[in-house]
Formats: sequence, structure tokens, C-alpha cells
Amino acid sequence: MSVLPEERVLTTLHTVALAVQVLQRMGVAAERVLEGSGIQAGDLDSPTRLVNHAQELRVLSNALAASADPALGLLLGKRMHVSAYGMLGYTLLASRNLGDALRLAIAHPALLGTYFQLDLRPVGDEVRLSAGGYRYDPALSRFNTELCLASLLTVVQDLLGESVRPRRLLLAYRAPAHAASYGERLGCPVEFDAGCNALCFNPALLERPLPLADPVSHQHGLQQCMQLEAQLHNRHDLRDLIRQQLSGDLIECSSLERVATRLHRSERTVRRHLQQLNTSFQHLLDEVRYDKARQLLLNTDMPIYLIAEQLGYSETASFRHAFQRWSGLAPSELRR
Repeated sequence: MSVLPEERVLTTLHTVALAVQVLQRMGVAAERVLEGSGIQAGDLDSPTRLVNHAQELRVLSNALAASADPALGLLLGKRMHVSAYGMLGYTLLASRNLGDALRLAIAHPALLGTYFQLDLRPVGDEVRLSAGGYRYDPALSRFNTELCLASLLTVVQDLLGESVRPRRLLLAYRAPAHAASYGERLGCPVEFDAGCNALCFNPALLERPLPLADPVSHQHGLQQCMQLEAQLHNRHDLRDLIRQQLSGDLIECSSLERVATRLHRSERTVRRHLQQLNTSFQHLLDEVRYDKARQLLLNTDMPIYLIAEQLGYSETASFRHAFQRWSGLAPSELRR
């Protein structure tokens, strides 16, 4: 029941929608791609709908399993145009030059929806746009690296309005069976086992003015991006605020009404924001109760009926049933 890092990070639906669209063209039903993610096909039409990285990763895993193309990550990345990033994308287009646009993108990872820590820096006689720090599902590491770097190249080409090619592509992993696809789809030499994942460009490219540069639109877009990112963080923070309230006093905070009052928000507003985060007050309550129950069962000799009381249950039987549902074990079995 503990929340994984990928469940704490929110993003938009643009990557999920693209994956569904591409797989549908391959003859794969949307329901198969979305299976187990908690995302419905109808959600893809909602521009304000947010999902977490765990949901998105499930969709990408489904897509990779259903696809006959081992280079699906490259394919999706090449179709991830700058317009897919909403307000951030339009603000990038209005930037003064390519370097400013890329630095802006790197400064707003939540809006970019990346799984990586991006970096832009000169190395020798080239500049490297690198992607490191991946900490999600290892089975999807190569796929997500392909998706990330291919999409970044697509953004660079969209910003400049031409099919510019990198000097070379560096990849930290060994050459896969579809190694030839990299050069074919990205149009540059590829070096595997390179110690990092990076697109390498001529440094002069960063100074290239963008054809759609507009300082007024850029400034307006920056303000909008800051507001959007704040909204993402606020919605994320709401879950943490609720967890903090629950952890501090499970008995007094066992209802949404009481927690909302403590947070100085209406019950309706809290419920709506939690729905947008694809969670609920009951889910968060169960999560905190399960974590505290495990802690008390493993680290103390407290009788089970007292543990039930501490978790806010009036009946020990209710706690036993809930723990069985959470873990598949009876509370007493965890202590053996």
C-alpha cells in the first residue's frame, strides 16, 4: 500500500493518447493498451485529466507488449511533436533561440512529463542534451530512453522548422537487436555502451533564432507555465497534506469532512481534486492505515484489538477483514 515514486508524479495524457492512437493504427484496441491503468478511453478527450507515472508506465508496457515493432519507443518519440506539450510547447516555440527553448523545457520537467533528469551542457567541441537519472521500471528503461531522446530530437526539429540532425547519438546500453533502427529513424551515427544517453549537436545550433520567436507571447507563456506547474504541485501536495493529517491522528481524521475542515477547504473541492488525481480519500486512508498497521505488527507486541483502535476501527473484526484485503494475510500471520 505504500506509494511508489511513480505514483507521486503527475503528468498529462498526451503520451498515453499518442500510444493509444499509434497502437490503434496497428490494429490494437484502445482497451488493450489501457488495460490495468485505471484510464478509460473517454478520458483521452479530457484536456485537464491528469494521470500519474505509474498509470502511464502501465500503458507503455501494454503498448510495447502488443506492438510488433521493437523500436516502438523511437516511433512514438518521432511523433511527439512540440504541440503535444500544450502551453509549454507553445512557449518553447516563442523562445528567442534554440538554447533558450531547451533550457526552458529542462526547467519544467513536470510539464514535459519526462522520466529523466535532463541536462544541456558543452562537452569538448559539442553540446550534449542528455537524459540520466532514470529510476522507474527497469524493464522499460531502454524503451523510455528511446522515447525520450527521439521526442527531444523531434522538438528540436519542430522549434527550428527543419529536419536538423544531431552529430551523433550516445547510448549507455548495449546495442539491441533493432540497433539499425536508431540510425534509420534519427538520421545520425549511434554509439552504444557510451556511458551516457545524449543527443550531441554543434554548439552553434543553440544560438539559432527560432522562426516563431515572439517576446510578448513568450513572456505570457512563461507565466502560464508557472501557474500550470504550481497546479500540478498543489494537486500532488494535497495527497501529502491528507496523508500528514491521517498519520497524525487516524481517529479524529477518519472522515473526509473532518480532514477537509482541517485543511480549510470544502469537502466537495477536496473530493474533486482527488478524483483528478485518480485516487480517493478512502484509498489514502487505507494506505496510511496499512502502513501504520504493518509498523505496529512488526515492531511492537501491541494486541491486535488495540492496533485496531489506534487505526480508528470500532470493531477488531473490521480491521482483520481490511488487513486481509490489503495484504492477503491475517494480521497474526504477519507476526509469525
